[in-house]
Amino acid sequence: MSNNKYLEMLAQKYPNHRSVNAEIVNLRAILALPKGTEYFLSDLHGEYDAFQYFVRSASGTIKMKIDENFGAILSATDREQLAALIYDPINELKRREANEADFNAWCSSAIYRLIIICRAVSNKYTRSKVRRILPDNTGYIMDELMFADDDDNRQKYYQEIIDSVIEFKIAKTLITEIANTISELAVDHLHIIGDIFDRGPKPHRIMDFLMSRRSVDIQWGNHDVVWMGAACGNRPCIANIIRMNVSYNNFDMLEYGYGINLRPLATRAQQIYGDDPCTGFMPHVLEKNRFDPIPEELAAKMHKMIAIIQFKVEGQTIMNHPEFKLDHRLMLDKINFDDGTVNCYGEVYPIKDTNLPTIDPADPYKLSPEEEEVMVALEASITNSKKLQEHINFLYTHGALFTTYNGNLLFHGCIPFTEDGDFMEVTIAGKTNHGAGLMRQLDQELREVYFNPRCELDKADAANLMWYLWLGPDSPLFGKDKMTTFERLFIADKSTHKEHTVPYYKLIKNKDICIKIIRDFDLDPSKGIILNGHVPVKIKDGESPIKGEGKLIVIDGGISKAYQKTTGIAGYTFIFNSWFMALSEHEPYHPLQPDGTQEFNNPNIVTTHTLPARMLIIDTDIGKVLQSQIDDLQQLNAEFRKGTIKEVYPKRGKYYSKN
Repeated sequence: MSNNKYLEMLAQKYPNHRSVNAEIVNLRAILALPKGTEYFLSDLHGEYDAFQYFVRSASGTIKMKIDENFGAILSATDREQLAALIYDPINELKRREANEADFNAWCSSAIYRLIIICRAVSNKYTRSKVRRILPDNTGYIMDELMFADDDDNRQKYYQEIIDSVIEFKIAKTLITEIANTISELAVDHLHIIGDIFDRGPKPHRIMDFLMSRRSVDIQWGNHDVVWMGAACGNRPCIANIIRMNVSYNNFDMLEYGYGINLRPLATRAQQIYGDDPCTGFMPHVLEKNRFDPIPEELAAKMHKMIAIIQFKVEGQTIMNHPEFKLDHRLMLDKINFDDGTVNCYGEVYPIKDTNLPTIDPADPYKLSPEEEEVMVALEASITNSKKLQEHINFLYTHGALFTTYNGNLLFHGCIPFTEDGDFMEVTIAGKTNHGAGLMRQLDQELREVYFNPRCELDKADAANLMWYLWLGPDSPLFGKDKMTTFERLFIADKSTHKEHTVPYYKLIKNKDICIKIIRDFDLDPSKGIILNGHVPVKIKDGESPIKGEGKLIVIDGGISKAYQKTTGIAGYTFIFNSWFMALSEHEPYHPLQPDGTQEFNNPNIVTTHTLPARMLIIDTDIGKVLQSQIDDLQQLNAEFRKGTIKEVYPKRGKYYSKN
């Protein structure tokens, strides 16, 4: 499109120099505002309750605002209670309504206090932006209260608003929506650096929450990609996500969250392993199921059956795709059924469980009729799950393998390197690449698999790429030499369970390596840093999340309960506001108690980078876009002055041409 054609189209929205000038004034004013707060989390692993608390509290940012505004006015207890009201308004209101002698008076006071905090967290934004964020039902009331002045003549007006709110019994609704708005305004943009799924019980709730946010991006992790592959109907991916979540007792999520029919699996598992205690397959119960409390004994049988199915369909894929170079992961054909041993990497080990009736030694990777029936049912449930497909589509529209944002590089796993610190040449999907080129190639390949698989492949077969990225040794999402699921389930010797990390995780301690990566993605290493997840930081062992002299931050600190014994804490979050970058270290999240109370811990916040000057929107990626819009508008003004594009002015409700 020629530039004149573009300017003529722009003139349809801005038909004269007055409208152009007004928009330029608006955009220049926006550029002068401080940048909004970016908020980074990784490795959520289905822990919705902790996740939503971290976001709603902005990792201590809201408590800091409360202390700034009320430190000299309210007691420490009152400030903690105000914070609790913002973090969990529904339950805090229930508690207050049951315990306050004069609940209406408490509501009146709470509204005033919440409005003050809402003003404090909104002062980085234009009024128009704030108004767009306000809720539909109570937005007008909040708008009036938030932008009030201290004029004595207006005090009665504002008091009348609050009195009317209480009289018409909408105070609880207003308080809830002010609290929600505070949480929304406190975090301008949310980055999720991978692994939303698996282990924890509520990844579907996390996805619903993310879909409700106005500004969010996602960097795919290996646990996300395997769900993306499952949604395409890929059998190895399907078997992996079902096994993982059955092993963690996540039946509510599978059956009620996504409508995945597990009855065929339960029925056939009970039929085949009815007398087998399956003691080596007992589930890890991190949270009890609310709707479908399947007995642990049945869950163990289901776990065993889907595990055998997984090893079979993975084996079929490995043999059909020699380019994956995963022959070393073929284990079922290494079992000696006569003496109950398995040959693992040249060593012979006793096998812990020899009751394997569905494995035919002559054709160990062939599914039995019962296993085939189970897989057909699971494929149908997963590919036809409307909720799951909506969530996967959101992962694509708001996600990527990596993201560059405001000069920083975000990705979940790793960049393949040689031991010597050179980018490794990796061949995946028939193409060879390295570093940033590899990440761009794989990002495009993943999109084509879902939206436009190559004509010679169906979507399920094309999604073998996702399965490889889940566990392949050269995958930038996995970062280990192997995934030892078979060894953990069937071999007692723990030396076989070891998964060795790739060179990347040693190399990133070197600042020069981090700078090399940043440059490869066309970013400025003097300003930008890498935000990384995937591998839990063992804080209790003295490991630091800060690598490469501050050029790389690992923010997987154990939000997932499954990792908290390893890390010693309950997660990291990272904050990037207009003044500094900071790392928040969290204690374990405490759920609501039976008496209606809840303990909220303030994180330990450590500043990692202090900016030389306050960062404004003009200094951001959005600022570059806005400046480009200003340049276009100025060009349009020039065309108006030359008369090459006609100006149009309103006259009596209609428009007329000036020229």
